[in-house]
Amino acid sequence: MRILVACEESQAVCKELRRLGHEAYSCDIEPCSGGHPEWHLQCDALQLLKMQWDMIIAFPPCTYLSNAGACRLYPQKGQLNQERYEKGLQAKEFFLKFLNADCPRIAVENPVSSRVFDMPPHTQEIQPYQFDSDGTHPYTKRTRLWLRGLPPLAPTTPNEKPIGCYVPASTGRKDRNKYGFAKRGEDAKNRAKTFPGVAKAMAEQWG
Repeated sequence: MRILVACEESQAVCKELRRLGHEAYSCDIEPCSGGHPEWHLQCDALQLLKMQWDMIIAFPPCTYLSNAGACRLYPQKGQLNQERYEKGLQAKEFFLKFLNADCPRIAVENPVSSRVFDMPPHTQEIQPYQFDSDGTHPYTKRTRLWLRGLPPLAPTTPNEKPIGCYVPASTGRKDRNKYGFAKRGEDAKNRAKTFPGVAKAMAEQWG
C-alpha cells in the first residue's frame, strides 16, 4: 500500500511499514530523525492530502489540545486564556483535516484533549504497556485513536502490568523508578515519539 505517516519526524511507524514492504512516507515540517531521509517528505502535511493514499496515519500536534495543558488554558480558576484557546481551535481544525481526508483507511492519534474543544468521539484508548513486547515501555501514557476504515488495535501484551507513568506528575519525579524516559518540560520531542511496540502493532495490524 501507499501510506502517508503525517506529522512524524521519528519515522517509527514509517520504518515498520517499510519493513513489511509498503511504500510508506513520513512527513513533517522538520527533518527526520529516523535515519531514512529518502522516505521523508519535509513539508506541510496538509499539502499531501491532495494526493491519493491507500492509508493515512497522522500524529497532529497536541500542545494546545491536550488536557495536560489545562493549567495553562485556565491560569486562574474559571478564567479562560483566550489566546491559548484560539490556538487550540486551530489545532483542532488541523486535526480534523486528517480525520476527514479523502482516504479509505485513516488513523489519527492524540492524547486526551481538554473538554472545552469538544473533539469528536474517539474509537479507542491505548497504553504503551499494552504493546510492550520488548520490555522497554511498561508505562502508562493514555493515548486516543480516531479510526476510519481500520479496526481497533489489539494489545500485543494484554497481561502486562504498568510500573508507573511515562511522563511524571509533579509528585514522584525524584524517584526514577516511578516514571519513564520523558521528564516533563525537558524533552517535548521525545515525549511525542511513538512507542516501538505501538508502531509495530500499527504496521502489522493495519498494514
